[in-house]
Order: sequence, then structure tokens, then C-alpha cells
Amino acid sequence: MKVLLVDDEKHVREGIMLLGEWEKFGIETIYEAENGAEAINFIQKFQPEIIFTDMKMPKMDGIQLLEWMKEHYPYCKTVVLTGYDDYHYMRKAIHYGSVDYLLKPIDPEILNTTLEHALAEWKKEEAIRKKNKSSSQLINKMKPAYRDRMLTQLMNNESMKENLYEEFGFQVSQSYTVALVKVSGKTIGEFHGDRNLAYFTILNVINEILTENECGTGFRYLSNKGEIIIIFWKKIEQIEELLKSMYKQLRKTFNISCPIALGESVNKISELLESYSRAKHVILNSNILDEKGERVYLQEIKSETALPNLMGYASEIELAVQAGEIGAFEEMIERVTKELKESRFLSLKLLLNFEKEYQVICNRWLKKYQLSFSVVEKVEKQIDPYFDQNGSFQFEKYIERKKREISLFLKKVKRGSGKKNTNIIYEIETYLQENCNRDVKLQEIAEQFYLSREYISRKFKQEFNVNISDYVVKIRMNKAKTLLKNSQLKIYEIAEMIGYQDDKYFRKVFKRIEGVTPNEYRTSC
Repeated sequence: MKVLLVDDEKHVREGIMLLGEWEKFGIETIYEAENGAEAINFIQKFQPEIIFTDMKMPKMDGIQLLEWMKEHYPYCKTVVLTGYDDYHYMRKAIHYGSVDYLLKPIDPEILNTTLEHALAEWKKEEAIRKKNKSSSQLINKMKPAYRDRMLTQLMNNESMKENLYEEFGFQVSQSYTVALVKVSGKTIGEFHGDRNLAYFTILNVINEILTENECGTGFRYLSNKGEIIIIFWKKIEQIEELLKSMYKQLRKTFNISCPIALGESVNKISELLESYSRAKHVILNSNILDEKGERVYLQEIKSETALPNLMGYASEIELAVQAGEIGAFEEMIERVTKELKESRFLSLKLLLNFEKEYQVICNRWLKKYQLSFSVVEKVEKQIDPYFDQNGSFQFEKYIERKKREISLFLKKVKRGSGKKNTNIIYEIETYLQENCNRDVKLQEIAEQFYLSREYISRKFKQEFNVNISDYVVKIRMNKAKTLLKNSQLKIYEIAEMIGYQDDKYFRKVFKRIEGVTPNEYRTSC
């Protein structure tokens, strides 16, 4: 806390400094000024909380100082000092919000009582200011999320109050067109993994162009991850130009590629979802092998030849797995690759299907040999690393990666097929360790290992002297401790990484198991 004493008489300032119980009230610094003009410089530079000021001074008197403070520094508390028991000064002090009016010579008891009162008033008002600021920040933070939620509901044919249309900048029109912007994991990575920052930045660019042209609005589509929706209600004939402008601006400013697809024009708000579905279809069928500079797709592109799928090679895959040699696979991989290269076409939809089929085939064989495997919840994450900064799919790198994965897979199957009398409970333990970042149900384990839930529970407890749920907690806590020791990740990020969506619950569990909070544990390391 800081105090400023303003008086043209030095002995008066020195007397106040001697009489005040500054340490008692937490006053750490006391500044001195000889007049109002000098006081303003101190106020602007040091921002004291309490100011004692004389009323009659050269250059700028106390009344002029109080007047300036009311306009430029209203949060400070002032106490007026004067040797004149004059109603005029008292009235001015009250008018400008001074805490009190003290006559010289200053009585020590009155001085300290006034100081205590002034500090109490300042702290009370400061608490209110902080609360209001916090509330304001929360409201501003919630506004985009609220807007996204309401417009997502509108897209999904849920009604919205008419007064909200204007609030969200949405205009009622006779026709609408929806465009879909894809935001990949790679794009979010360009913003250091901050998903909210990525969406905020991309939407800023999009909505700036839309606002300038008064033709639409963009928002984060909460029904599907990785999607931004743009609703156009004007300038339909200029949509292609506007979408290309958005794509170019994002590439130029942030070096990110966000493919954009356009849906069909519809006549009602209730039909927006149809336009979106068309845009989704267009983007899923876009050719990711295309080297085009602007990934803006206005219509579906179809391959002129029938494209391969892995399930069509099921019998060959079975023979290759039984042979257990990568060479048996490579011939088949080369055939699939050749077909795609000759057609010069690979859609996002086809690639996602390849990944899904690949996971199904691998897991089926791993299950056959009772080997553990991780469940891939989002196949998009598997393909994101193979798109370059221009949005082009690096097909050769993807194929080479798959060859290495298949080689490891075959080695695992080979080892598994040669095992006899393997203790299945240890395989379940490995499965839990590999999937500890999500909730694994007992029924899931039973289905994966072809055993009854009762048998798994009983045998696991016999083997490890703990039930499965407590064992998973133990794994998570050990992983959490490692992350707390060796990373700068935030607590909520660590909670998410080990399978807790609610970081408060994670803190509670950590405290119960470890006896200290995550922050305390990190500090002690």
C-alpha cells in the first residue's frame, strides 16, 4: 500500500509522517509532493491508494487536484488537510468524494482513525471492483461459447428466440447456404495445442470478412469436433470468391490449411442441416492427393474408376498373417498403392475407411492370439500427421508408416501364436495400462478376452491383491506423478491425459491417494 502527502510546507509533511502508524496499517511507501501539479506526476507514476492533500498551495491547489483526480483517478481515497475551518473547503472536499476533512495542527488519534477508515473504504471498493472485473471477464469468455452453442442448436433445427438473431448477427433471409471449414489436429498444433485459441483465431479471420461484406456469420459447430460452420444469407453469387479469400488469409497469416466445402442453397432456417450435410459430403469426397493451391471445394469430385478397400483383400491378409512375413504383405500393399496412384484420386472418406478397416483387421488377429491392443477412438488422429502445411496428403510417408506398423504387428502375432499357457490376467493388466487414459468397463475387457466378468474380477484380485478399478487409479496416479515431476503441463491438462475429464475430481482423488494436492506434490519435487 502507498500513501502520497501533498503540502507546500515541508514541516507539515514531516509531522504527518511522524504521527501516522503506517506499519500498523500496511503502508509500505510514503511519497511527498509540494503542490497539485507535482502530485499528479506522482499519482500517474506510482498510483498511491491514499492521498492526504492540503487545500491552499501554489501552482495547483487542492481543489484543482481533487477535480483532476475525480476524472482521472477516481479509485484513490483522499483526505483533505487545511488550517482553515472554512465551509467552502469542506463542501468541496465532500463534493469530490474525500473520506474526511482534517484541520491543522493534526491530532495523532484523529489522523490514524481517518487513515484506518480510508483504507477500509478503499479495500471494500477494491474487492467490489475485482469481483466486477472477474464477472466481466467470465461473461466475455462465455459469450463465444454461448453463441456457438445457440447457433449449433439453430443448425440442428432447434428454435431460437427472435431477439437472439440480432444479438448473434444472424439475419433472416429468403435463402441460405452453409459452408464447412475443417480444423484438423495438425492445425490446432500450430497454436501449441490450444484448441480454443485456434478456433478463436480462425473465426476472427472468417467473421472479419463476413462482417465487412455483411453476408453471413461463422461459428464453432459443437455437434462435431474439428468443424466451423459459415452461414451465408447474402451475396450468394460471391461465395466462391469469399471462401477463397478466407482460405488465402489463413494460409498467409498463420500458415495453416483449413479445407472449406460448400453446401447447397436452401430456403428455410429449418433446412440448414441439409446444406451442411451436402458440404460435409463434398469435403469427405474431396481429392486429398490434389496439389491445388486453394482447398475450397464447391462440388463433389468422383473417381472415374472403382477404388479398392481392405476388406476386399481379407483372404490374402489372412494368408499373410499366417505366413507371418512382411514380404507377404508388401506385394498386396503395392497393388493397393498402384491402384490409387493410377487413379490419382484418394478421398478423405476413403482414407478414413482404410484406417478403420486396418484397425478392425489388426485387432481381430490380436484378439485371436489373446494379445493386448489399444482402441483407437478417433481415426482422424492417425492421418493428421501426414498432411503438410499446404493441406496435401503425403501418401508415400503414410504407406511407409503402415509398412512399419504391419511389421511390428506381425512380430507381435508371431510371438503370441507361439505362447502356451499364457497367464491371461497379465494380458489384461497390460491392456489396462495401455488404455488407462479412458474408462475401460469390465464388460469391454470380458469381450476382448472372451472371459466372464466374474472370472476376470476374481482372478485379477487374486493375482494383484487389488480390484481392477483401484488398480487403474494406481496406474493413473503414477502417470500423473511422472507428468507433475517432468513437465510444465497444467493440472487440468494432466487430468485429461490420464482419463479424468473433471480436474476437480482428479485433484480430490490425488489428495486421497498421495496425501497432498497435485500442486503440493509438484512443488516438493
